[in-house]
Amino acid sequence: MRTVTLAITAALVLLNGCTWVKLDAAGADVRVAYDGRADGCDKAGEISVSVKDRVGFYERNDLKVKDELETLARNQAVSLPADTLVARAAPHNGEQVFDAYRCGRRAAATRDAAPARNDARNNKAEAQTFPVR
Repeated sequence: MRTVTLAITAALVLLNGCTWVKLDAAGADVRVAYDGRADGCDKAGEISVSVKDRVGFYERNDLKVKDELETLARNQAVSLPADTLVARAAPHNGEQVFDAYRCGRRAAATRDAAPARNDARNNKAEAQTFPVR
């Protein structure tokens, strides 16, 4: 009996680490606007996605469910075509609705500018890092 319980527990732990939804190459070019802003963009439509948030009696990790919902939405946005997503609300019961937008060059400029801002902050010499040996 104890062996069966241990086997079920091990299987659930392994399932928790699995990502069932993979990002397509085209979906990788779609950004999620976490700040909810798509200023100056044209609305392309809406995308409704869902994944399993439970497996039997086991409730899946909320972060993994959220990540898979975003991945599904990014993969589907390409067919509209859209390059930016804004979530209407937080995921609920493994479902989420996104508004899809076409931002064109604005989205690419925002994505390309982000690393430059980070580099500028790092160059202020507020902190130094050293490799650990």
